[in-house]
Amino acid sequence: MRPQIHASSLLLACSTYLLLFFVFLHRFPFLTQFSYQAEKLKWIDEGIEMTVFPDNLHKTNNPIVQNIQRELSHADILVLVAVTNQESVTWIQSNSKKVQNIICFDSSPNLTNKLGGSFTNTENKGNIFSKLKRKKTNESLEIYQTVYEAWDRHNSDDIRFSLLVIINAYIRPISVLKNLRAKGFSTLNCMVKNCGQQILNCLLDPNCRKALQCLNKCSPVDQVCNYRCIASYESPQLEAFSLCVLQKNNCLGLDAQIPQKPYAHPMLKFRGENLCHETAEDLFVGWLGNLDWSWRVVAGQNPAYDQFPCQYQLFYRGKAKGSFWYEPVFQVKTLEGNLVWRRRKYRVKRANIPGTFYFSVLDNGVVSKEFWTIVDVCDNLSWGLFHYSGAARVAGQSYTGAVVVSPNGEYPDDKERWRLTSALEKCGIKEWELYTVDNCSCENPPLGIPEGSSLLLNIELNNLKYLET
Repeated sequence: MRPQIHASSLLLACSTYLLLFFVFLHRFPFLTQFSYQAEKLKWIDEGIEMTVFPDNLHKTNNPIVQNIQRELSHADILVLVAVTNQESVTWIQSNSKKVQNIICFDSSPNLTNKLGGSFTNTENKGNIFSKLKRKKTNESLEIYQTVYEAWDRHNSDDIRFSLLVIINAYIRPISVLKNLRAKGFSTLNCMVKNCGQQILNCLLDPNCRKALQCLNKCSPVDQVCNYRCIASYESPQLEAFSLCVLQKNNCLGLDAQIPQKPYAHPMLKFRGENLCHETAEDLFVGWLGNLDWSWRVVAGQNPAYDQFPCQYQLFYRGKAKGSFWYEPVFQVKTLEGNLVWRRRKYRVKRANIPGTFYFSVLDNGVVSKEFWTIVDVCDNLSWGLFHYSGAARVAGQSYTGAVVVSPNGEYPDDKERWRLTSALEKCGIKEWELYTVDNCSCENPPLGIPEGSSLLLNIELNNLKYLET
């Protein structure tokens, strides 16, 4: 369900605002997609404004073209996406001479990148990574690599991320990307002084060593790249390394906070009654006890964490009074092509409002804290939507996401789609932003919960069709 970028488009970015103009993708409303990005960019930085136009540059009498001409007079960055129409190319060449930064993605070879007022000399092969001068600094190379790799993943979050990286690098600092300017592994003294044994153990372990090599190729703020490395090569040695270097000593000097936007309001009523904390917990517990899992993930929005195949959710009440736990079980296709199962364990605490919760987990040595919201669950528990915002502070990463869940991993019936669409809108998410989870080959998941755990308190399950499958 992710948008694929194959059509000609045009983007213009400015220091106090961002201006975009695009033509439509032949199978996807590209104009709508980037208009939507404008709203999400403002969640990150209120100073960014983005206006979207269709590419009618060859129609010189078109009022839109005249508007674009005015905007170009004070633009700081012009980003071109799949612009191949020769009349448009000629118009851009004639009207963008005062723009100091021009970046081209998948566009005509006659369009040239321009950074800091200087044109690059190599031919345009479809992305800015192909147009680097040899004299560019290592820092610039890392920025270009980050932008290219993010854009090439062609999903909503990474498109927005690539735009922010460009603004951060050439226009003004973006707070959520401050860790691109962190010192990284130059804080060797902290590491050696505090974590010498953990470093040695990691370097002697093949998987841990591969994880470090993989992570070293990722931007500190590229969560997709980082988590692929971690999930592919996780090991006790990697956990001990991360726990010492990052969590206990924060040798990289990173920081991140849980995003405040979007705020998804929790559902207020379930089966006609006001939602209380106990019932909200029951909604998480879901089908566990009748099935071997609470829920299966149908689709998710976050490209780093929600795209894994065969995702099972296990929610249960612990032995200790008031304790509540969440254990996701999911498959990972490692970077070496192997299929492996992974499992995490979150402590869950009630927030003030029923249907909202605080989650915390130690994931490969790094603590992540998250705020979860039950946005909607159907009365018969045939589907639900959960939203989350989180941060791994010492890893310098913050994130948001949402998962659509059902008992069998299948999408809700068509008659429920309007309600699902409405629930997604509460989270600031369009349905086309979701990844559909591959639930086809999920043999022998490592499920099960601790003995003595308790499950539902208030809710009775009455949808027998899921119990028969």
